[in-house]
Amino acid sequence: MEELNSYRIIRSLARSGFEIFHEKGKMLLIFSKYFSVVHVWLIPNRYNIGIVNRTQSSGRKMTTVIDGKAFAVGLRKKIGDSVSSLINEHNIKPALAVVLVGEDPASQVYVRNKGKQTLEAGMDSIEHKLPVDTSEEDLLSLVDQLNNDPKINGILVQLPLPKQIDESRVINTISVEKDVDGFHIENVGKLSIGEESLVPCTPAGCIMLLKDHLGSLSGKNAVVVGRSNIVGKPVSMLLLKESCTVTITHSRTQDLPSVCREADILIAAVGVPEMIKGEWVKPGAVVIDVGINRVSTDEGKTKLVGDVDFKAAMEVAGAATPVPGGVGPMTIACLLRNTVIAACRQHNVEIPEAIKSF
Repeated sequence: MEELNSYRIIRSLARSGFEIFHEKGKMLLIFSKYFSVVHVWLIPNRYNIGIVNRTQSSGRKMTTVIDGKAFAVGLRKKIGDSVSSLINEHNIKPALAVVLVGEDPASQVYVRNKGKQTLEAGMDSIEHKLPVDTSEEDLLSLVDQLNNDPKINGILVQLPLPKQIDESRVINTISVEKDVDGFHIENVGKLSIGEESLVPCTPAGCIMLLKDHLGSLSGKNAVVVGRSNIVGKPVSMLLLKESCTVTITHSRTQDLPSVCREADILIAAVGVPEMIKGEWVKPGAVVIDVGINRVSTDEGKTKLVGDVDFKAAMEVAGAATPVPGGVGPMTIACLLRNTVIAACRQHNVEIPEAIKSF
């Protein structure tokens, strides 16, 4: 049987009440709660990580690692197929313009990865790199040029910007139809009242991972730690759209650990390394860690950690995203999705079904 079909069968079995045990990412033993039948499957590790449920010898389910990297690969495949259809059927090739001001190392890496994945999806990638001392008026002039260029479907100005530039003014100068970051005040407003809009990429990726793991989110108690305009607020709006009961917490929240322990879904987006402790997590909860923090190790090196103490959370949660490899890869994939959606809307073409909703 084809490997991918095997993967789909196993994921379906896991969702249907079957317990899965896997050893060294290769062999899967599948047995039903209801029947004394065991099947043995051999699946490559790349299809196996973070999808199935595992059971300890004690009978307690271990935490599922939600593999955002693997999910993002699948999403980018759908995006690439959608781009091919747009080119072949409508002669439309989506184009994304990215503007980088200055030489921030993290921003440079991020912009480079965006360009690479945009091209891999079959779209055009246009990069504008400006010096750190670029004036606000010069940047706004460039944004205006891109707004008026019919060949450009998506515009992204990489944040943060140098201190002489008003980020809010720049964001709201971008055409709302080309605002693939979803930060324009009009897109934010539409999201808040449930109207069609371009949705911020990281929050969209969080919801995709949650729905892939849980199915329906309706009725779930969701707690969001952090109230930023980039993640906390928009992901809360998306959770409301999925009929969750949503609590947004912040630095003034009283007894934050107790609030977190009530969550069926816990989303950490606060920017504090490993702030969320294992004892803050409700047993069986799904934990989505948006944080990306670089910290020093005892060996004098650095490593990336999230806002959640991942090792401790794994002892309690039902599922959790790692850092790196969790939410991070979803952000660029969702940016590409937004670019294709923007291109379709600008040309009055039906959005491909494979990427239409999440």
